[in-house]
Amino acid sequence: MSSIADSATGRRPPLLRTVVAAQLALIVAFVLVAAVWLGRMAAAEVGPDEMQTGAYDPKDLVPFGMHGWNPFMWLYGITSLLYLGGLASPLLALYSAALLARERHELSRRSRVLLLVGIVGGVAVTVLRFIPAGADMQAWWLD
Repeated sequence: MSSIADSATGRRPPLLRTVVAAQLALIVAFVLVAAVWLGRMAAAEVGPDEMQTGAYDPKDLVPFGMHGWNPFMWLYGITSLLYLGGLASPLLALYSAALLARERHELSRRSRVLLLVGIVGGVAVTVLRFIPAGADMQAWWLD
């Protein structure tokens, strides 16, 4: 009876917005780093092995240098932290799957879709991190 009353009042599951926002931010950070890595390789016309030599450091791509007053440096730093935080994607995917299974009838269609996108994207990003190309990209970014 209480679950019917809770769904009628529009109660949201705990941490729903936070989990969805975190999942999407981690996925976007991974896609952004992958785009920069592939773009840098294409622009320099080199392969993944040459990218790790240190000649193509990602910090060199920050306009106006790495200074605390530079907003591009802050963007680079936030992206780096989110990229590193992407290792939490499997935990967020597990929590989202449990949330989706437990409260799917109380969630709106939009919330269910966002949770599914987060689960699939989080699993895909995690798998891509551990293939050889993903490991090369991570070594280049963390250089």
